[in-house]
Amino acid sequence: MRNPLQEQLLKAGLVNKAKAAQVVREQAKKHKGKAPAAASAEQLEAQRLQAEKAERDRAIAAERNAQLRLNEARAQVRQIVEAHKIKREGEIAYRFTDGNRIRDVLVNEPLRAQLAAGTLVIVCHGEGYELLPRVAADKVRERDAAMIVLDHGHAEATAGNEADDEYYKQFEVPDDLIW
Repeated sequence: MRNPLQEQLLKAGLVNKAKAAQVVREQAKKHKGKAPAAASAEQLEAQRLQAEKAERDRAIAAERNAQLRLNEARAQVRQIVEAHKIKREGEIAYRFTDGNRIRDVLVNEPLRAQLAAGTLVIVCHGEGYELLPRVAADKVRERDAAMIVLDHGHAEATAGNEADDEYYKQFEVPDDLIW
């Protein structure tokens, strides 16, 4: 079926049959190679919603992976503490602060000396506290530093600490002081 305009041009003799056929072929090529029509508003909205859902899914997956890594680190800390904890024995109450509260563990004189020197570290384990050697405490610190409650061997650098140290050097502290 031809275009009525083409038929009129053929009847008038302005174009021949071969030329009209060539024009029809060129137009058919143009229509086949044409890009898809512009997306409708519904399609654009569907694409936007799909992109938002994909972004939400990625965020949820990232949060889930972070929680899994945190749980894995906590399980490793529990295993390290269980494997390396030192048996506490003695009648001397070694007091330390955990947050805003003062806690104590019962130790003997050699354990107290090791705690004061920094070769032993106190870590929070479950509802209580355990003593760990320095090597195990370093492994715990890599995984979860918040578990370490007391570590005299690990100096924490604070801004005003040096000025305070200079001031308090003038006061002599007795060697046998236990609080």
